[in-house]
Amino acid sequence: MKNRLLSLVGFSPLRDNLKTEVLAGLTTFATMSYILALLPAMFAPLDKVGFPVGIVFTATVLATIVGTLLMAFLARKPFGQAPGLSLNVFFIETVCLAMGYPWQFALTAVLIEGILFVLLCMSNMRKIIFDMVPASLKYAIAAGIGFFVAMIGMKNSGLLATGTIFNHINTLTSPSSLLFLLGLVLTGTFSVMRLRGGLLLSIIIVTLAGIPLGVTTLPDTLFSLPDSPAPLFCQFSWADLLSPDLWVCVLTMLFFDIFDSLGTIVGIMATSGNIRKNGRIPHMQRVMLSDALGTVGGACLGTSTVTTYVESATGVAEGGRTGLTALVIALCFALSLFFAPLFLAIPAVATAPVLVVAGFRLFGSLRHISISQPKEAMPAFLCILLMPITGSITDGIIIGLATYILLSFIEDWTKRFKNPNLKSGTEAETGSGRP
Repeated sequence: MKNRLLSLVGFSPLRDNLKTEVLAGLTTFATMSYILALLPAMFAPLDKVGFPVGIVFTATVLATIVGTLLMAFLARKPFGQAPGLSLNVFFIETVCLAMGYPWQFALTAVLIEGILFVLLCMSNMRKIIFDMVPASLKYAIAAGIGFFVAMIGMKNSGLLATGTIFNHINTLTSPSSLLFLLGLVLTGTFSVMRLRGGLLLSIIIVTLAGIPLGVTTLPDTLFSLPDSPAPLFCQFSWADLLSPDLWVCVLTMLFFDIFDSLGTIVGIMATSGNIRKNGRIPHMQRVMLSDALGTVGGACLGTSTVTTYVESATGVAEGGRTGLTALVIALCFALSLFFAPLFLAIPAVATAPVLVVAGFRLFGSLRHISISQPKEAMPAFLCILLMPITGSITDGIIIGLATYILLSFIEDWTKRFKNPNLKSGTEAETGSGRP
């Protein structure tokens, strides 16, 4: 019975290690747990327009559980899902505050976007979009996300401060900086020792070390009852269905959701060796479909677009390979509904070194990119460069893809200019052009 249940999430006792998958899930949850405090805080400005901000915590956790369970049982992959931060900003700052629409309008846009995403995933369009990205760029996405994740870790630590033009290093003598350096030493040591659970162990050690330094604040209580999600459940504004602004919001959300999810999934899958030589990823349809269905579920629960989190890379770095890792993540978030004060006590500086190490693991994808081929290397370089600079996975993918298409066109045009008898770049390469 136990093995049958585990097989539902893609776990095989002959191939996978139960302890590794559980530790991977705990590690990913620990690095994702900051959303328990951050997402409700992001919705605070909507309190003045009647949004029930006090319920956001419950809605966020429930949406995270639903999305991650879909990833566990449908896709059987070790990824955690939750309402996306960048699309949260669009939902709150643009749709509700700048455009002045009620939050029900924004939730309707999220629902329609999720439904369209589901339809795309179930059609051949998903394959067309995925195949648009060449293999070299898929590996560049992985490396770019590695730098992006590491940058998040550095900023969360307080060690890296944002300047007017460039970032700079803060003082190394502050308690947070010292804890971050301790975490880096621990994660590096445990990685060299190949200690399973080392990333999670480093989070625990740094959290405990932060107590006497005043960085870790002990909660007054460990148990709390969640608020009812009823006031946010399925609160849609169907009267605005024909509004042009609604469809502008829908298409904007859909565009960013597709490429953000695609980039994160491709990047993390590359580190676990799931990208084949031809650039294909097994079961990609199920992974993207889980992401899309998570958005539909999140809209019904009252949250913005649900997407796959880059912090999932920490669980993959810990050895997570199956949906069991995702199942553990979902169970941890379920517990957080009742023990939120305990999980919120983990300071950002404790998880920051783990994000840096996860970024290092993603960095290894660079070895698959042919640096001697400018058409392959230049788009890859721009993709990798722009992700951490702009703070957007989507921007890196779009610029990299546009550069690849442009250079491919120039290469094809140059070949035909030198040999007018060749019909196209493909025929030139295969020798099938007619004289």
